[in-house]
Amino acid sequence: MEDQRFQTKIGDAPVAENSLSRFKDNAHTPSRVIVEYLLKEVPEFRKLSELREQVKAQFKGDRFFEKQRQAADYADNKTAKQFYKMMKTIACDMHQVTGVFHIKNRSQDGCSVLDMCMAPGGFLAIALSCNPQAQALAFSLPKINGGHSVLLPKRPNVTLKFLDVTMLAEDMGLPSIPHEHPDARNFLPSQFDPRQSFDLIICDGQVLRNHDRASYRERTEASRLSLAQLTLALDHMNPGGTMIVLLHKVEALATVQLLYTFDKFASVQLFKHTNTTPNGPPSICWQPISELILKMQRRRLKDGKFNGRLQHVEVLLKEFGTRLISLGRRIWEIQANALENAPFIRRTSSS
Repeated sequence: MEDQRFQTKIGDAPVAENSLSRFKDNAHTPSRVIVEYLLKEVPEFRKLSELREQVKAQFKGDRFFEKQRQAADYADNKTAKQFYKMMKTIACDMHQVTGVFHIKNRSQDGCSVLDMCMAPGGFLAIALSCNPQAQALAFSLPKINGGHSVLLPKRPNVTLKFLDVTMLAEDMGLPSIPHEHPDARNFLPSQFDPRQSFDLIICDGQVLRNHDRASYRERTEASRLSLAQLTLALDHMNPGGTMIVLLHKVEALATVQLLYTFDKFASVQLFKHTNTTPNGPPSICWQPISELILKMQRRRLKDGKFNGRLQHVEVLLKEFGTRLISLGRRIWEIQANALENAPFIRRTSSS
């Protein structure tokens, strides 16, 4: 039973006071403060962290994960088809749990889907099977630039454009690029009709190691890709629509901030498939509740306030700590169970 002596009410979220007070005089980084809070409060996260340390120690200097990355980067046709099938399975199971692919608020013009980083196309395949009359616009990094093969069969209701979404400067409000910019020639003209909007938007793109890009982008490419997808999604989402977003590590500072922000105006749910890789990323889905709130969040994102660093991370944890735990507990449990039973873990026999 939970000991109520250590609880304090912050709005509707009870937060363990003793687990926050020790951070105030500590020189930890915000990321470490979040991790230590979760280690204190969440047994599932504590177990996962211990298993991660074991794996880290076991594979120090080992080429196991390097070989895995090479297999993903240079997938043959058989591997690519297996990946496509896996993505469809994940999407099907996600839909069974959350109903995320069912478009409810259909307009007179029908329904529409936007897929930001489509290849190989598994998620879009399930979205269209759930909404066969939907019109879809999909972007995918060209294969010549390091993108994956598109395995979704051609369909008359799918418009596919091969491009890098982080280069859609005009669509993100930057029609003029300085000539001295390293990528000045690579930024693209608008790909959207200003009035174009979608009922379901899939933002599951992630940085590809084979992507041929300028060196200045290496350190920040993950943030660039994430913010580009979110900016475009919020600019072109119908009120009441749904977004599916791929995230990495629920406990990461950027993820916590994103969840904290969207939880204020949307119905947020986390999902992780039980049969994916132990450290594979979860996805989240949310449904914005009004056009006014959508406009406010678009402005915050473009003003640079959306993903800014918090001055006092303990304030975030007081307001959002309990909610973060409720969102992440099942994800950490799935990851810990998968890692504990992973075939590559060396186990010592008990005496």
